[in-house]
Amino acid sequence: MKLSKFPYVVQKEIFDNMKTTNLFWLSFASKNMKTLIKSSQTKRFKSISRVTYNNWVNKWYVCILFKTKNMRTMEDCMGMDTIMAMSEHLDGTKHIFQLNVSGKKIGFRVSDEYPLPKASFYPSVPEAFFHPNLKESAFKAIHNYISDFFGDTVVYLWTANSYKHFIPQLPNLSLWVTMWPDRSEVTENIETFFASYPDIKYLSIRWDKLQSISPESQFYEAESIRITRPSLPAVHTFSRNFKGRQATLSYCECGFVELIEFMGRWRSGKALQKLEYLKITLTSGARHVREALRANWVKHIAATEKPPTHSVPDLYTSSFKPNTDPITSHSYIVRETDNRVASVSVQGRTFSFGVWNKTEEEFLKMVEQSQISN
Repeated sequence: MKLSKFPYVVQKEIFDNMKTTNLFWLSFASKNMKTLIKSSQTKRFKSISRVTYNNWVNKWYVCILFKTKNMRTMEDCMGMDTIMAMSEHLDGTKHIFQLNVSGKKIGFRVSDEYPLPKASFYPSVPEAFFHPNLKESAFKAIHNYISDFFGDTVVYLWTANSYKHFIPQLPNLSLWVTMWPDRSEVTENIETFFASYPDIKYLSIRWDKLQSISPESQFYEAESIRITRPSLPAVHTFSRNFKGRQATLSYCECGFVELIEFMGRWRSGKALQKLEYLKITLTSGARHVREALRANWVKHIAATEKPPTHSVPDLYTSSFKPNTDPITSHSYIVRETDNRVASVSVQGRTFSFGVWNKTEEEFLKMVEQSQISN
């Protein structure tokens, strides 16, 4: 009996018990089937936070990241399913079946039938094949189909393990790049890359000449940045020019003086206006880090009171936890321009800074309500 003959409530029950990967491939059966799946799975698709295109050697894997619960701890976490793979092939018509993808015929084959080298952490899934010369148009057709299927509530993200890798420029597609340029790399080449791809949302970088990047560069516009081993000049430049929302600096060459300067810039309202979360892990040579909390404009909640815990959705794509590391601290500072509050914490060599979407008055009310509830 055809699925279309069943009542809608039965169809929805069937779809509800299918994996998202299987629903995706079933959607190719017909336009009506695709429409029916989309209309019945609105709630499920809204739980998908990202669709990522991940490069591994000479292949690209399309994965969905969705909100779920750890069944052991019942805590919120991120799950991942791989729905398809893509790769170049010089003979684009051999050993494949064809599907109409956004009006373009694209060849596919199933990895179990035709074993292919693949990353051990990616399962066997249908794989699109295309000639290298048709790579850009094939990616465009596949992305258009996927974004139409899952809808506009999802973030679509292309990941590249080098700024020299192939990166398509498509509508509704953001970019996450890992960059470890050589010491010999010319700053102009890095600047040109950032200028060419203004939609970089997530960036992981390690480079000895980071401080040479222009303050006007798109580098500082990335929503989430992770920097490994930044030098002291790079830290100064970054804290003055970063316009994104979240940043993590690891093995950072700075001390309590630089942390006080950073907090002072945020407090003045003249820099870091969009900042939500900052985590700085200092090098082993850092000394007297807790002195940063002794600045005369750092305020403190009474030791007998329980401070609220700061945590926001983690923007960084490789994180399988939905939120940033929690910050529970008795210390906070207030921004002069709008009276917004940021919690400040120093634990060992880790400095954490979390900005609340609340004024000082609202923040202290939270503290008061916490005492009452206890």
